[in-house]
Amino acid sequence: MTSSNIMIAIVDDDTGVVSSLERLLQREGFAYKSATTAPDAIKLATDPEVDILLCDLVMPDISGIEVLKACRRAAPKTITIVMTAHGTIENAVEAMRQGAYDFITKPFKKGALLAAINRATEKISLAAENTKLRQALDSITSEDALIGDSLPWLAVRKTVRQAAPSSATILLQGESGTGKELVAKDVHTHSNRSRSPFVAINCAAIPESILEAELFGYERGAFTGAVRRSDGKFTKAHNGTLFLDEIGDMPMSLQSKLLRVLQEGQFDRIGGSTETVDVRIVCASNRDLEQAVKDGTFREDLFYRINVISINLPPLRDRKDDIQSLARYFLAKHARKNDVPIPLMTRSFLEALEGHEWPGNVRELQNVIERAVVLQVNGQLNMEALPGPIKDKLVKPSFNISVGMTLKETEDALIEATLAFHEGNKNKAATLLGITPRTLYRWQQDRN
Repeated sequence: MTSSNIMIAIVDDDTGVVSSLERLLQREGFAYKSATTAPDAIKLATDPEVDILLCDLVMPDISGIEVLKACRRAAPKTITIVMTAHGTIENAVEAMRQGAYDFITKPFKKGALLAAINRATEKISLAAENTKLRQALDSITSEDALIGDSLPWLAVRKTVRQAAPSSATILLQGESGTGKELVAKDVHTHSNRSRSPFVAINCAAIPESILEAELFGYERGAFTGAVRRSDGKFTKAHNGTLFLDEIGDMPMSLQSKLLRVLQEGQFDRIGGSTETVDVRIVCASNRDLEQAVKDGTFREDLFYRINVISINLPPLRDRKDDIQSLARYFLAKHARKNDVPIPLMTRSFLEALEGHEWPGNVRELQNVIERAVVLQVNGQLNMEALPGPIKDKLVKPSFNISVGMTLKETEDALIEATLAFHEGNKNKAATLLGITPRTLYRWQQDRN
């Protein structure tokens, strides 16, 4: 969101201050309105078109606290920045309790004021973005499933779209958590079999003694416990798509039976007769199947039969340009799932996500976002919302000191770096510095 899209209201009985602020905002490209009387102040504070309210705390005919309360009741989305003179820091603290976003002290410096406005503008931008996410979530379809526009992921999407309409067998390879089943479903959705079943089975999760029955089905009485006839996955996927996940873990004894189905379209139900099926096969493995062939744990003829179209899914660390898009999608998804408002992701939160290596790939990212949504505080996600293993690896910002700097200059640099790390949160910055929030407020007052 640019400055031209932001409407700022100025409330101050000092016409000189109002004129000075109007000139500054005009130079910076902001739209503005102003008020110097109590009735006009209340009118501006309750105006839904106002994005940011700059309000003096001490005025003769109305208090700034009254204006803030009116704004909070009628326009809760408006971000308020209070202006207060030296010696009235207690009033500023009370304003923060009443919901003020930030404060500056008079006489204020241009840089301090614009920094406060820029922080408020960033918050507005995040809120607007999340509103769009909320509106867009209901319209997400299977065509939007493969989220991401990084070059490695665009290559995957292109191959999937080209291969989907065919009947060719597809082999998806990549680390665990990279989205192989999601891609398999997308292949099915964009094939001419989309109206028929998509059936999935994890070959690594089922014991060998049961896997054959799960794949091919069995007749009643075929073995102990077979009290009724049961269809296997191949039968259930007839005219549709069968996704064989972790095929590299399939026992050698079943690999030959699978090869027969792929070559002839036929299999033998356990204890029954031969069946013929028309099934499109998509396989996946997080193992190197070529190496498995060399090691003698995977049939070479089966490998070449399933490796008609091979698609390698990149790990999330190789597609970091997609992290923000994925995070925003999961944020909206899990907020709706848990019936909570979509929280705001701060810039530092997103930067922390981009800096993590994600050994668990997209699955890990989704879990982190869901955890953050459930444990959110005050509708905002910052670095405190990250789990320990990620947060503990974050590198805290440093600051430069050099011989010749005074102790006061060094202290100022440390406080500024700590405030930046905590995104301007004075309470958290004070805790990390080992001082009281009041001391930090007074430091900021002196700086202004």
